[in-house]
Amino acid sequence: MGNGWRALRRRILTPDVSETSLDKRGFHKKSLAAQELLETVGEKFLLGYAHAVEARSYRQAEEWLERIPVQFRGFAYEGAGMGYAMLDGLPGGGRSHITGFLDGPGDKHNYIIYVGVGWAMARLPRFRWPSPSDFDPLLRWLVLDGYGFHQAYFKTEKYVRQQYQEQGFPWPDKERSAYALRAIDQGIGRALWFICGTDVDLVTDTIAGFAPERHGDLYAGVGLASTYACGVEAEELRKLAEFAGEHRGRLAQGSAFAAEARVRAGLLNPETEIATGAICGLPATRAAAITQEVRPAVVVDGDLPAFETWRQEIADGVLAHGGVEE
Repeated sequence: MGNGWRALRRRILTPDVSETSLDKRGFHKKSLAAQELLETVGEKFLLGYAHAVEARSYRQAEEWLERIPVQFRGFAYEGAGMGYAMLDGLPGGGRSHITGFLDGPGDKHNYIIYVGVGWAMARLPRFRWPSPSDFDPLLRWLVLDGYGFHQAYFKTEKYVRQQYQEQGFPWPDKERSAYALRAIDQGIGRALWFICGTDVDLVTDTIAGFAPERHGDLYAGVGLASTYACGVEAEELRKLAEFAGEHRGRLAQGSAFAAEARVRAGLLNPETEIATGAICGLPATRAAAITQEVRPAVVVDGDLPAFETWRQEIADGVLAHGGVEE
């Protein structure tokens, strides 16, 4: 009975894979290879989501997730993050699924799981959102990265073409609502890599249409997505870095974040090396190491959250060690 109920829950709760089709979303199709890559990412994300809502335990979910190829496994863990956060948001289902997963097999995938939580927040009523205190005070802003990605991906007209921003955003608290919009922009930038079909020219043209003060965070998101998902050759990524101009440091920071997420999870692949080499001027392991060398030992938020100070130090460190000039 238990297994039957979990399988039913999976069917009820898991979005249809057609929702990630570029045709369904109306996204740009640069090439068949790019289309296949981006749609496979969506497919594996939803597979990870389905594993989380069906599994009897975190260990069973891990067993299933670890069968997914290295290139796409991180996206499956991101989907699992959404799945567990959705279970936490359902009435009567308990509120500790996501923290339990992070304390167990999800620990080394924490960056990407936080992003998955943001997907769930975009689909849950606000009174069912997780408490900010449930998460690492430094990394919790990645939840809003996931929220921004979801909104841009599924509400592209509003969030990308109309460039909508919700003033007074209430999570983690209204006192930080201005920075919350910046974290959401980082997710919107990450989504642009998918919306624009990995087309560097279209990505940069789209960013140019946003208000200039938003460009840095959008480029940071593009840096993360173009390194984690990749899908282009080094020459195109070097062109992306050139187009980023004064925001090259932000692009490199996102790239270094992506490298750290893959290194920490044991999911490093050749595409990551290509991306960090082109964007950061560094091997992936070195770019990842910089994120940890400048990570604050104690999180103290000032006028800006410690997360933002950390991001700036990563950007400066990568530019300095990579020998790339703004």
